[in-house]
Amino acid sequence: MLHALSLWLAQDVRFFNVFSYITLRAVMATLTALGIGLFFGPMVIRRLTALKIGQAVRTDGPQSHLIKSGTPTMGGALILISIGISTLLWADLGNRFVWVVLLVTLGYGWIGWVDDYRKVVFRDPKGMRSREKFFWQSLIGLVASAYLAFAVSAQSNAQVWNLFIAWVQSGFMLDLPARSDLMVPFFKNVGYPLGVWGFILITYLVIVGTSNAVNLTDGLDGLAIMPTVLVGAALGIFAYVVGRVDYSRYLLFPYVPGASELMVFCAALAGAGLAFLWFNAYPAQVFMGDVGALALGGALGTVAVVVRQEIVLFIMGGVFVAETVSVIAQVLWFKYTKMRTGTGQRIFRMAPLHHHFEESGWKETQVVVRFWIITMMLVLVGLSTLKLR
Repeated sequence: MLHALSLWLAQDVRFFNVFSYITLRAVMATLTALGIGLFFGPMVIRRLTALKIGQAVRTDGPQSHLIKSGTPTMGGALILISIGISTLLWADLGNRFVWVVLLVTLGYGWIGWVDDYRKVVFRDPKGMRSREKFFWQSLIGLVASAYLAFAVSAQSNAQVWNLFIAWVQSGFMLDLPARSDLMVPFFKNVGYPLGVWGFILITYLVIVGTSNAVNLTDGLDGLAIMPTVLVGAALGIFAYVVGRVDYSRYLLFPYVPGASELMVFCAALAGAGLAFLWFNAYPAQVFMGDVGALALGGALGTVAVVVRQEIVLFIMGGVFVAETVSVIAQVLWFKYTKMRTGTGQRIFRMAPLHHHFEESGWKETQVVVRFWIITMMLVLVGLSTLKLR
């Protein structure tokens, strides 16, 4: 919105040409989202408290968390509003990638909103049932995956539909350009051709998997939001590189026209996340709820696909991966041992992983800060792939 206005004003006043630079608009998006979050945060918390929209704490979790019962939740809506307004103000609204990432983010936010609403209204800590939630996540993920298969391959918005028609006319056998390959970090020009079906499958797994991984991580005050900010900011750097023909060529990255505009979205995500952390830091005044966790995870996964860094996302989001693997391993081992011996056994004291460390004697703040430090190191490893190839 402001981007279009600045382009119009620049025809008469040269000063407004500065807003054509993505880096400046990314900074402004960060400050805008940060300002919105900090300004409206106290009002949102007071409103949630007045409406008695409090967190229902699971009784089978750590007993120390029972004191958090009643803390306002669904604060993730503030994050989404901050991201949405900031992106609409500073991004190029004619960019296809901006809209697909925004729609995926809001779509997953809607799923989380319904889930949180059921938890609050019906006082059910489990909220939306797993099958129903997975269905809607899959639907949005598959639609986004199918679109991105052609959007990433296209040079412009107009070519997306033409590529789809060409794929259908080819009997669903059309090969995608090299920039749609699965890129392997730390190696020069190493990528695996996926084809349309392979691209859709990988993209679906990345979007849905990342959404659920962030949601599983959101169990302690400030635990999920800071890694999300760090990984999101790093993906913004990748977006800037792959969206620039000169930088991508020099650093041996696939050139994806239009991807650099996602730097503005990632900057807005970082600003909104930092503003939320102001109120979510221990002891938390508000929780993001599924409305925030599912949406932010979906956003990270979608951006990673656009910038062709799915494997790097796996590295940088190592904390999210570890949390998810701990839950899967715990459930599978419990079921397996129960089937074999009649008594289910556990690998961890409690899953997800952050609860295991709590039960092992770590304080909540120790778990959170140490997981932040691990994420910082993993993000640096991910960023090193910009040059170490």
